[in-house]
Order: sequence, then structure tokens, then C-alpha cells
Amino acid sequence: MWKQIETWFSDNPWAAIILIIAAAYLARHFAGMMIEKIVRRTVRYRAHGDINEEDTKKRQDTLISMFTAIAQTLIWLVATFTVLKNYFGIDLAPLLAGASVMGVAIGFGAQSLIKDFLSGLFIILENQYRVGDIVNLDGSDGRVEQITIRSTVVRDNDGSVHYIPNGTITHTINRTMGFARINLAIQVAPDLDVDKLSDLVNEIGAKMADEEKWRGKIIEAPHFQSISNFTPTTLEVKVVGKTQPSAQWNVTGELRRRILTALNRKGDTLKTAEANAKIDAKDKADKKKK
Repeated sequence: MWKQIETWFSDNPWAAIILIIAAAYLARHFAGMMIEKIVRRTVRYRAHGDINEEDTKKRQDTLISMFTAIAQTLIWLVATFTVLKNYFGIDLAPLLAGASVMGVAIGFGAQSLIKDFLSGLFIILENQYRVGDIVNLDGSDGRVEQITIRSTVVRDNDGSVHYIPNGTITHTINRTMGFARINLAIQVAPDLDVDKLSDLVNEIGAKMADEEKWRGKIIEAPHFQSISNFTPTTLEVKVVGKTQPSAQWNVTGELRRRILTALNRKGDTLKTAEANAKIDAKDKADKKKK
């Protein structure tokens, strides 16, 4: 039976080619499934340091994307070589030998590709950033959509896609690794009582951290830290806190809104005694004039 099948495929080469392509397609599909299962079981979340479950999932997705791309490339290369050798009579041995001889000459022209590959490998091994992270790569700011063995794909806030060769990346800023910080500067009138302002900010931050909507995003409640600067016309205070990765912008925006609302509503009650005394004196003087 096997000889009959082999004879039939010999007489019908195009059917054999179609079968090889179909087998490669199925192998590509099952290889992706196997790689995903292996990576999910091998790279698991362990509660230590600043690594959380979201970071672990990002690392898993990045490794799956990388290994799947490599497996697919190898599968299609094997299928292509098999078809060329068995059904088109192209002997690949001389080609491979020639490639090894020409490797030195080609190597000079492929230095950038080799550099991109090695840099991409170290990016993955060192866990510098993962798919889904918000990063700044030498000035290109956005969310990582894909990491290949040659380049990193980043989409910025305008929707533009940046293809950055891994070998050209010299400075990486990862804004979503482990945790993020709230670093909010607020400018207020210099006659506000700093102690009252501090109590107000701490009360707003604690209340926000207890709410169900924000509880899972806030690690450390926003709180008053210090006076960062002051001038005769303004007083700048700093509010800090800690959030889950990529949640700092939403938390900071909501915190800014709540503090602004509270200042508009309680602004006069937060002023110092001297400022209130001056206001009272001015009001009395205005009444006497009337």
C-alpha cells in the first residue's frame, strides 16, 4: 500500500506539493498551540518583588510571539526545501555549500541584521519590555504591539506605527514595568494653609483608594508629599502615590479633577488665619465706606 501511495504521488507531483503545503500549514498551527502551552506552564507568576500577574502575562505573550515566529519560519523553510529538492530537481547541497563560502562576503552586508537579531534576543532575555508595555525607545513613545527577531513595532498616541530595528535601540524607558507612580504638582494661592491643604489632599486620596472603581488600580493612596516650590504669587505642592502599571494617567486625571473641585468648594476655608483676617478687615472697611 505504501508503494502504491508513493507511486501515485510520483505520478501526481502537484498533489504531493499541495499535501506538503497543507502539512506545513497544520504543523505551523499546532506548533503555535504547543509553544503557547509550554510557555504558559514554564513562565509562571511568582509573588516576589514588583512583578505582578500582568507583567508575567506580558512576558508570556512576548515569548510566545517570538518562538512562534521562529517556528513558522523553520517549518516553511523545510517545506520549501523539500518541494524544491524532490519535485523540481534542485539540489540544495551545493547551494548551502556556496552559502557557507559566501558567508564571509555576505556577512559584511548583513551586519545590521545580525546586530538586530542579537539585540532582540537580549531584549527578550533581559525582559526589558514586553508586548503591551508603554515605552519610549530613543524618542519613539507608544505601546509595544509586536517584538520580532529583527524589530520592535510601537504605536504612538496618534495611531502612527513605528518600526524600530532592535540594533538601533540604545535607550529604553519602560513606563509600565512592575508599578507606576503618581507625580502630581499643584499650584495654589500662597495664602492657603499648607496643613489644611495637606489634610484635604490626603482625605481625597484615601477616599479614592477605597472606592471599588479605583481600588484595584491604586497600590499606595495618593498623598501630600511636600512643598516643591513657591513664589510671591503661587505655592506649588507635590502629590505622590503608587498605581498598577499604565493606570497612573487615569488615576492622576481623576485625582486632579477631585482636588480642583474641592479647592473651588472649600478654597476660603483653607486660607491662613492672617489671610482671613485681612479679608475680614477689608470687608469691614468696605461696609464703613458704604
